[in-house]
Amino acid sequence: MDDSFHPLVSRLAEALRPRWDDLPERAPLAIAPDLEEVRGELEGEAMLIRNQLLCCRGLRKIHLETARVGRHLDILHCVMFPDPCFDLPLFGVDIVAGRGVVSAAIVDLSPTDGPLPAAIAADLEAQARFNYRQPRELPAWGDIFSPQVLFVRPADAGEEDAFITDVLGFHDVLLRALARTEPEPASAAGSLRRLEGQRRYCRHQRSNDKTRRVLEVAFNPDWAERYISTLLFDDPADPSP
Repeated sequence: MDDSFHPLVSRLAEALRPRWDDLPERAPLAIAPDLEEVRGELEGEAMLIRNQLLCCRGLRKIHLETARVGRHLDILHCVMFPDPCFDLPLFGVDIVAGRGVVSAAIVDLSPTDGPLPAAIAADLEAQARFNYRQPRELPAWGDIFSPQVLFVRPADAGEEDAFITDVLGFHDVLLRALARTEPEPASAAGSLRRLEGQRRYCRHQRSNDKTRRVLEVAFNPDWAERYISTLLFDDPADPSP
């Protein structure tokens, strides 16, 4: 199969990766060899998934996934999971493109302990944001997102360009917060609340039946469960005693 992705998927991945080069204490995270690049078949169409994992001070995991299903479906999925000891939100962005058209594009800084920290919320509100012609409604479990979540269907190439700009705005708000945030002890009440909040976020994301069905058909139910629970949305570990 052609291993190239929809231009918006490729361009956003290429825009994000260099921003991670100078993260504090940046390091690669181990990934099972059979999950780093995955090839399968869905309804007679070849399927390709590529995964990259990193971590740094303040972020327990940065996961970037790009996927292609046959000739007509391209996906980008990226989540930056904070260390619960840091009062930081989760950065998440997803793009779904089918037959050359982007049907869904979402980005958010999702809180794990009540509302977003005041400085982060103010920074987000100060960001200029494009006025998209086709906003989309959140799914039923969308209460895990912040009030600033951006969920749209880009109408043309100009709106795709604007979405990249908006995503990088959300991303840079997180990086600025990361630079100024100091950790709390793992046993602190705030750390424990953020730990449980992040587990709630992952639990709700694991309930996305659409993702699960695609993976079950392309591979098998056991593999799909392993992929979703250990790579896509793994729970943060219990704090060290």
